[in-house]
Amino acid sequence: MTTINNTNVKEAPKTPIDGELSFDDKVIQKIVGISLENTKGLLAIDGGLIANIKNKLVNSDNPTEGVDVEVGKEEVAVDLNIVAEYGSDIHKLYNQIKEIIAREVNKMTGLTVVEVNVRVIDVQGKAEFEDNNVSLQDRASDLTDSVKEATSNGVQKVQETIQSDDDNKKSTEPARVK
Repeated sequence: MTTINNTNVKEAPKTPIDGELSFDDKVIQKIVGISLENTKGLLAIDGGLIANIKNKLVNSDNPTEGVDVEVGKEEVAVDLNIVAEYGSDIHKLYNQIKEIIAREVNKMTGLTVVEVNVRVIDVQGKAEFEDNNVSLQDRASDLTDSVKEATSNGVQKVQETIQSDDDNKKSTEPARVK
């Protein structure tokens, strides 16, 4: 026993606490997706047909899409399908992707990345990529704004016409009351 300020306090036992730390696949997928967001030469990690259709319909920013992982107790393997920027050095991009993934996964989880497989499924220029990634939600929003503006202009013209007609009637019709 240790005495602190004349109070008897029992010391905690020095036995280790048992337990296990594990990571869900989605955690590793998210670490990979977020860590690659600002990689020069990488336009997108592709989530496949269904994810692409979903993203065309609704704005979605899910960093786990297109990232497949296999997570063990000590090691991780990662598979990606990517869209590379036209003109970029794809070998250099691949090495950069491996380095970033290995560093960030290890830093956050202590797991060792033993394999990173990257499949380049497309090469696009930035302008082409941005044009292809306008969602239907964005297009509908733009259309809605155009309809609102046209409706507002039409209502304003009708109001002006009514006011003009009222002014003309007042000047040509005799007063109904004395």
